[in-house]
Amino acid sequence: MYLTMNRFKVRPDAADAFEALWLKRDSHLKDVPGFLSFHLMRGPEADDHVLYASHTAWQSEADFQGWTKSEAFRAAHKDAGGSRDLYLEPPALEIFETVQELI
Repeated sequence: MYLTMNRFKVRPDAADAFEALWLKRDSHLKDVPGFLSFHLMRGPEADDHVLYASHTAWQSEADFQGWTKSEAFRAAHKDAGGSRDLYLEPPALEIFETVQELI
């Protein structure tokens, strides 16, 4: 499995708007080859932000790379710049590969 995660530091007064934006967003992921799952997670709150993480699981790195070059990726991210005022800083992308899996 290949996991990609974006961490967002969202202004506390913008947390509801951030969540609403994601809940109504069409990610275009369900039809992408190799897509396994997506989660948007709310984390701890600090004085100046609420931490969120979006993570997407893929069957392989090649599947993720294919997604980033796809029309579905462009469609899912076409309005991404319009929400910059919700964040303290740009999202931080983190990528992980499976080392061990227990089922």
